[in-house]
Amino acid sequence: MSPVGDGTATGPGTVVLIGMGPGDPGLLTLRAASELGRADTVVVDRAACPAEILAHCRPDAEILDSASGDAAKLAVKAARAGRRVARLFQGDPGLACAFAAEGGALAKAGVPFEVVPGVSAVTGVPGYAGIPLTDAGHREVRVIDASGGGVDWERFADSDATLVILGVEGAVAETAKGLIASGRPDATPAAMTSLGTTTEQETVVSTLNRLAADTKGMEAPALIIVGDVVRRRDQLSWFETKPLFGWRVLVPRTKEQAASLSDQLREYGAVPDEVPTISVEPPRTPQQMDRAVKGLVTGRYEWVVFTSTNAVKAVREKFVDYGLDARAFAGLKVAAVGEQTAAALVEFGIHPDLTPSGQQSSEGLAEVWPPYDEDLDPINRVLLPRADIATDTLIARLTDLGWECEDVTAYRTVRAAPPPAPIREAIKGGGFDAVLFTSSSTVKNLIGIAGKPHNVTVIACIGPQTAKTAEEYGLRVDVMAETPSAPALAEALAEYGARRRAAQVEAGDPLRKPSQMRRGARRRK
Repeated sequence: MSPVGDGTATGPGTVVLIGMGPGDPGLLTLRAASELGRADTVVVDRAACPAEILAHCRPDAEILDSASGDAAKLAVKAARAGRRVARLFQGDPGLACAFAAEGGALAKAGVPFEVVPGVSAVTGVPGYAGIPLTDAGHREVRVIDASGGGVDWERFADSDATLVILGVEGAVAETAKGLIASGRPDATPAAMTSLGTTTEQETVVSTLNRLAADTKGMEAPALIIVGDVVRRRDQLSWFETKPLFGWRVLVPRTKEQAASLSDQLREYGAVPDEVPTISVEPPRTPQQMDRAVKGLVTGRYEWVVFTSTNAVKAVREKFVDYGLDARAFAGLKVAAVGEQTAAALVEFGIHPDLTPSGQQSSEGLAEVWPPYDEDLDPINRVLLPRADIATDTLIARLTDLGWECEDVTAYRTVRAAPPPAPIREAIKGGGFDAVLFTSSSTVKNLIGIAGKPHNVTVIACIGPQTAKTAEEYGLRVDVMAETPSAPALAEALAEYGARRRAAQVEAGDPLRKPSQMRRGARRRK
């Protein structure tokens, strides 16, 4: 076989039929991720494939949309060009998918293929819905693909067997009537789950005679579970009871800054939307930073102070330009304004000597800063590589303590471009359940580029100064972190969500997200 992807091979490549799971990208198997990383061509229905799954592909991989052509023909053509092809299926290729047809087409064409099983909706969705398919009293599970219609429901009349019914979109009433007519009691527990294993999952528990009415308007894809095991959901529901389940949360930070915060929000069940409000750019004139780095290497400074992860990144990039690494900090004392900045330094290979234990801010760092001692400190000079809009609070405090500060512009912050129209409309119209403000500038810039959040939106602020700015702009602050850090802010929002949910349950009210409280929002009991 010729080199991968050069298109000159005389023999066929290989097609790997891969199950990508029912919706949650985290359910992709290790082997599936490995095969995606090897593939030259990927054949997939783009509309049904999460971006996180395609992120496992090589940057140069060819992505073919199966919705625009015959998937088997696309795979055969690519394989005959000597390419390694990954054909992605939702769920598991062999369950309610086209493995039989497409595998047969590959065999007929003489193209070798392999199968990578995936987590099927049959087991994955009930697991996320908190419904066990078997228990001590129910040991039989029967799977029905109802997508083609014409099911002989008499074959599934045994009330001891748990039924998992796929392909029920538009046929819920017909399915329930068929089972009742075949002998299943009309009070048999039944549950329907739509968009299973995603943070948009919705499960409605009912009975066969009420199922069609209770699930009216639910989105596809969906499946139905029938049997006494459905009663277990009250005790075993774990996914939809997460404190921020399904909340759409606006994170107004750059993608680099928002990544860990968004991951934490997803752990709480939220759907984060990252909207940068500032753009970080190099200083207009680089000479000041060039002199600072040279001074750092030649021993001009006693301390270097980092007040943001952006400052760490700016210095690190300048080091790369000069062919330097963390060893250039030998003999220097390094301070970090907080945990995240300290973590960025550690990743660079530098362990900070000073980090505030209380308030993680310039004020907090100033409170723990040591006074200059001419007997202990050979040099009294401090380097502060910062943003062009940094405040002078820290410099004033250090100067009072006897230090000489060199404030160097390491990067510039400029207001980002406005987000797309749908995001702006969601912000102003109450489409977001919460917004996390991590600084006063994110408050000012978000309102400047996108407008003021709707009054149903929960406003969460990282600290008192940010909360004060939000209130000055007419926002009601609902949540404030106990300590000024992004992880603490996400945790505080999760605690707020948990209390809100508990109050709704105690009052017997329908469970509604904040966005569902606005006028005209869809409500489901």
